[in-house]
Amino acid sequence: MATAFQELEQRWAEIADIQNGLGILGWDQEVMMPRGGVTARSRTMATLHGLIHERKTDPAMVGLVRRLSRKGTKLTPRQRRAVALARKAVDKAANVPADLARKIALAESSGVESWRAARQQGDFSLFADELARMVDLKRELARVRSKRGKVYDALLDDFEPGATMADIDPLLNELKTFTQKLLKRVVNSGVEIDVSPLVGRFDVEAQRGFARSVVLAMGIDLDRGRMDLSTHPFCGGVGPGDVRMTGRYDPSDMRGGLFGVIHEAGHGLYEQGLDPRRAGTPIGGAISMAIHESQSRLWENNVGRSRPFWKYWLPRLRRAHPQLKGVNLEKMWRAVNCITPSMIRVEADELTYNLHIVLRYEIERDLIEGRIEVRDLPDRWNGAMVDLLGVEPANAAEGVLQDIHWASGLFGYFPTYSIGNLYAAQIMEAARKGIRGLDRRIEQGDLLPLRDWLKTQIHGHDQVFDAAKTVRRVTGKPLSTDAFRRHITRKVKAIYG
Repeated sequence: MATAFQELEQRWAEIADIQNGLGILGWDQEVMMPRGGVTARSRTMATLHGLIHERKTDPAMVGLVRRLSRKGTKLTPRQRRAVALARKAVDKAANVPADLARKIALAESSGVESWRAARQQGDFSLFADELARMVDLKRELARVRSKRGKVYDALLDDFEPGATMADIDPLLNELKTFTQKLLKRVVNSGVEIDVSPLVGRFDVEAQRGFARSVVLAMGIDLDRGRMDLSTHPFCGGVGPGDVRMTGRYDPSDMRGGLFGVIHEAGHGLYEQGLDPRRAGTPIGGAISMAIHESQSRLWENNVGRSRPFWKYWLPRLRRAHPQLKGVNLEKMWRAVNCITPSMIRVEADELTYNLHIVLRYEIERDLIEGRIEVRDLPDRWNGAMVDLLGVEPANAAEGVLQDIHWASGLFGYFPTYSIGNLYAAQIMEAARKGIRGLDRRIEQGDLLPLRDWLKTQIHGHDQVFDAAKTVRRVTGKPLSTDAFRRHITRKVKAIYG
């Protein structure tokens, strides 16, 4: 069995190498590739996806994982966990015809370029056919995988393993209900927050320099990472030794640039904190997208929008942007926590952000389940924006075209953002108990104790534990909305009364 397990790890390492190549090609497509490279890049990525599918469905691989999965096989607990993860991935691939896998890979690559063109012109019709093709392919994929339960659950499992609509619907419904109540209090409070410290004219290079300083203080190692520009901020790469983070900067509003970079650096710290000895093995890598998102949202909101953070960083921001000379701590703290219903998810405040996610989740769930069709999306989107946030997009770029996820075929991804917010609040409460004087250290600009605690508690374990076991082990409780409710309610009361 030891020899068989070594063979599994060797085969898995080859699959991981191909996935790493795809990761770099995907990063390059977003950051550096000339537009003329779309056709060749789509074909190349489709071929590599096909190779991964072939490797996972190779009869020798299927037989190997099934032999190692037999009851009574002598394996250590961690080897058993690795075999279980490999078996799940192999079974998923084995249920999908190779031709379907290749069609999806091709659609994912070409869909991004179609979306980008449609977004630039604010015209959904330029993307509708590509999206309809993607939805059809994803529905077909979900059906061949879904032997029982809801079709959408088969896609959700790719991003939040083991989660189902039955699990997350109650959490998101509860989150939506109390968020709408708090938002109503904010709107009716009559309190107006001065956001002038963040909105005006800000040199882009000065913004990038300040953001870089924050990221380095968080503990990002740029010998093992990069910071670049892209239309849609993201974090990618090929593991702890090569992490690729991107951002975008607006000369008239520094919020998107600064908090976007802090957010992606939170993802980057998770990737750099993974155990390099497990890279390329079935047990290597992040637990789930919601746990991944918890790390980025923790740094962005629980740290980056806190008073202790700004006590240290405001004087340094004033040096980067001298026009902020008269801005004090209270004014800056209120500005970065201003709550205003808005159109754009990635620039939404901490409270209304979850309503953006609920909107997307409910739409894509109904789309995959066949309750609505692609042609219905603009009207459904605009109506939901009015119902949930009280605002209506002026065009498709501001509305249904603002996210890249559906163009990339990432159906099942959106709910992990809000689940990640819940994890973040719960984990931050545990961090304050586990790190003596944490807020005082943040006030002093010392962010490394938090980075190290997160690495010890979460990052360095890779996929040894699943998401549910991780949150119980780290916080002593199952996931709930309680910690986030406490966190956001305190903030709303402090600012809006």
